[in-house]
Amino acid sequence: MNASVGVAAILLALLGAVAGAVTTTVGVVKGRDRLMRTGRSYVWVVLLGAVIATVALQHALITRDYTLAYVAHNDGNGTPLLFRITAMWSDLQGSILLWALVLAGYLAAMAVHFRARITDPLVAWATVVGFLVATFFFGLMLSASDPFDRLSGAPVTNGPGPDPLLQDHLLVAFHPPLLYLGLVGFTIPFAFAVASLITGRVGEGWMVETRRWTLFAWAFLSIGIVLGAWWSYQVLGWGGFWAWDPVENAAFIPWLTATAYIHSVMVQERRGMLRVWNLSLVMATFSLTILGTFLTRSGVLNSVHSFSNSNIGPELLGFFGVVVATAVGLLAWRGDRLRSPGMIDSPVSREGAFLANNLLFGAFALVVLLGTVFPLIAQAVNGSDITVGAPYFNQLTMPIVVCLLFLMAVAPVLPWRKASAELLRTRLRWPAGAAALCLLLCVVFGVRGLNPLLAFGLGAFAATSALRQLVLAVRRQGRRGLVGRVNGGMIVHLGVVVIAVAFAASHSYTHQTTLALAPGQTARFEGHSFQYLGMRSTADSQKSTLSARVRVDGGQVYAPAISQYPIAADTVGTPSVRSRLNDDLYLTLANPPATANGAATIGVTVEPLVMWVWIGGGIILLGTGLAAFPGKRRRRPTDPVSALPDDGGSVEDMVAKPAGADPEPAPALTRSRAPRLRGWRAAQS
Repeated sequence: MNASVGVAAILLALLGAVAGAVTTTVGVVKGRDRLMRTGRSYVWVVLLGAVIATVALQHALITRDYTLAYVAHNDGNGTPLLFRITAMWSDLQGSILLWALVLAGYLAAMAVHFRARITDPLVAWATVVGFLVATFFFGLMLSASDPFDRLSGAPVTNGPGPDPLLQDHLLVAFHPPLLYLGLVGFTIPFAFAVASLITGRVGEGWMVETRRWTLFAWAFLSIGIVLGAWWSYQVLGWGGFWAWDPVENAAFIPWLTATAYIHSVMVQERRGMLRVWNLSLVMATFSLTILGTFLTRSGVLNSVHSFSNSNIGPELLGFFGVVVATAVGLLAWRGDRLRSPGMIDSPVSREGAFLANNLLFGAFALVVLLGTVFPLIAQAVNGSDITVGAPYFNQLTMPIVVCLLFLMAVAPVLPWRKASAELLRTRLRWPAGAAALCLLLCVVFGVRGLNPLLAFGLGAFAATSALRQLVLAVRRQGRRGLVGRVNGGMIVHLGVVVIAVAFAASHSYTHQTTLALAPGQTARFEGHSFQYLGMRSTADSQKSTLSARVRVDGGQVYAPAISQYPIAADTVGTPSVRSRLNDDLYLTLANPPATANGAATIGVTVEPLVMWVWIGGGIILLGTGLAAFPGKRRRRPTDPVSALPDDGGSVEDMVAKPAGADPEPAPALTRSRAPRLRGWRAAQS
């Protein structure tokens, strides 16, 4: 029953996507509004099919329908309900279905948002692109990645359950869905970028309309990455949260290109520049999400985060090739219309800083991509089995991070076009003073090491620059000054600085040891006391667990453990963590005692400022939410390129115009006077 319903639902969604693409294409080519509206209605067929297929698979998992191969391989009688639900994205076929479900949801949201403009060729072509992407993923589920494939052979009465690491923490219920909401969300700006090239409307209108879509996708991806680091920290037992693992990198690379786009898009909106660059970034971001799916789901790379091997690599790689070829072909076709009407007047300007920022993010993405795929290249060329480890990434990315922190401090205070030396001295006085004071305090309190000192000093520089911008905005507009792209972005900057400083501190000043303790014995390490109280054994239908009870600093008792799952040959460790604002105490059970009164080996890791990584993620989420809402509208000139609101000028530029700043703006068109200003008709070419 579940198999029949699921396959029928996927087929329904596939037919809806194909029919929608064909109908909308015919309508837009022949200029028939009725066909375009009919094509839009197929979005609901796609969404209906995706929802029914998801419900069917979830029903099969919850009711333990072992006639399905997916359920037989990823469910078990002893699996708790929560992890039976999350088993949907524990393996390849279910994760592809989740991808298709999220994509169908985005297409439906796009259809609702642009329902009044569905006959606009730009919206129609974007809808066609969305349908074509959906066609690929639903077609994939009917061929190489069928989640409703029936089990062949003898009937199964009990499955192994999900991988033990996927049923050991609550975060497995949140990290993958949020990550997919981010990765799949970049389909919408990609679709509009392709549509702008097809229609020849390569101006700024399509970016304005898709800005929030990009911002929300970026926010979901950011929080998904942070939660993934937290999950790794809480589950894997190695004492860290980021190891430059291929799966981590596969999500991080599109985050880098998307971050570059979010910054450079403001230059195009304000000055009409970087058109080719922005289109390339949008298309590269979407392409990298497909490449990341290939790397993590095809089994070509080994990763502690990868829980499936499959034979869908050729299909994903082929689709990636089609996407890249289409993007390059369209850019070459419209090259004559992509010439920017403006140019950078001075490198010491906001647009100059954004260009440098983009180059650094591009270099960052290239370094991470090369380190991730180099083992594949080496194996394909000469059969070498090469691993690229953390030292490569740390050495090559640290200079880039330092430069980015510097630009995060300087760029917000720069005006457009050109900045004078006097202006820079005035606006950077407080941030530079804060950086100098921070470095002095670090040296006084014994902080050593070039990398952490640079991170702390430049972090103070960038954070004070962002805080200065926020204080000026609040003084001028009250709490309303925190809302809008500019000042919401400053809050995001604060979150990024917090994560960068915490990352540098935790990686530079981590201390580890192992303590062999008999029951009742106490040991000290890095100013903390650890008293081993004994072992405790528990068992249930899911696993059997052996926990060591350790009293930390004479207070709370913590319980690092090892667990034995029925399907796992080896035991699975579960750390116990005491988190505080200044440091984390990370305890693991390295070796249980051989006898009841024997000594247990406890692993102890002391890591400073780790909690601030998670706090920084929360600050980023807050800032993104504030940036998504329109701030107070500035008065802008009335030409179609620079008349777009909320362009990212600094607060000082809104109040006074020092030497070297922008000329005094003219009154802007309001929404009522120019309802299409933020739409397609503004700066179409």
